[in-house]
Amino acid sequence: MSEFQPLPALTLYDPFDGMRFSYQHCFLCGMPTRPPQDTVPVFADWLMTRYHLHERQVKLLDMSIVQYQDLRIACCEHCRTHHVEPLEAHVAAAADRGITGLRGLDDQTMFLWLGKMFYGILVTELLTELDPLARPQYPLAENAQLFRRFQAFFQPFQALRVPMEYEDFVPGSLFILEAEAQEDTIPFEYDDDLGTLTFSIKLDNTVIIACLADNGIVRQAMRRVYQDAYRPLHPVQIAEFKARVYYAAYLLNVVPNYFPRLVKPGDQELVMDALIDDVTGDIFNPWENNTYGQSLLEMWKRWQIPLEEILRNPAEPLTFLYDADGQPRVLHNYPENS
Repeated sequence: MSEFQPLPALTLYDPFDGMRFSYQHCFLCGMPTRPPQDTVPVFADWLMTRYHLHERQVKLLDMSIVQYQDLRIACCEHCRTHHVEPLEAHVAAAADRGITGLRGLDDQTMFLWLGKMFYGILVTELLTELDPLARPQYPLAENAQLFRRFQAFFQPFQALRVPMEYEDFVPGSLFILEAEAQEDTIPFEYDDDLGTLTFSIKLDNTVIIACLADNGIVRQAMRRVYQDAYRPLHPVQIAEFKARVYYAAYLLNVVPNYFPRLVKPGDQELVMDALIDDVTGDIFNPWENNTYGQSLLEMWKRWQIPLEEILRNPAEPLTFLYDADGQPRVLHNYPENS
């Protein structure tokens, strides 16, 4: 008989107890698994097929190269067939309807779908660090703040397996932008900032950006910019929006704590409450335009906009989202192509 007993209903799994991040334990319930058959792809088969990703390469932090099809995480048969595959089928059907379908998904579904990919990438990086090709400059395993955020993320993320209600909070900040077709030439793209649990994925003209462990704080802080950006945007404008989200996540100075309520007989779902410990301190560290300029520089690599141009006016970094009067800017062509 196996020493591992299946978790009771409405019981959360804690992989941080014993650091059970491996190919030998299901990422959702902890059940022992047999690699390679007990795995699921980080990027679903429907996604890899639609965007021809199977043999496309990804560079990890230790500089090693893997193909998308080789990015996999441990998952038992029950969790695969009852939780992961139904989620992917639901999102795939929504993606068939384009941005309208994806915007029609509820926040929890989108959080879980993005979270599954993010989890897979992060754990792949952590396991690769055990035997790296080259030691990363900033190893993830030594980042205490990352693990606090990761632990916070993993609590509401278990709604993928455990029927769960988030009481008066959303675990992450989600943004769904529309790329204007005229100069939009990249059908699929993804990037992430593992340290801040920030993730972005592009599916044709839909760009989804998320901060996965902030209790919706970044979205609240960016509500005006998001409202102004809720229209077709030139890719350079979307890159600017992403720079703002990624930098805001970097400045976030709090990590939420999540607590399940006591389960009573007859309960059909777990109710999660959120608490932020230090409500007296600053939620965000001070905004610094020089550092924000570096974020823009990274996001605008494709357009080769130099830092000198971005920070020509140090008090007001370059923006394509707004015009000189601070009004939302309509941009059909990147200026050099005008």
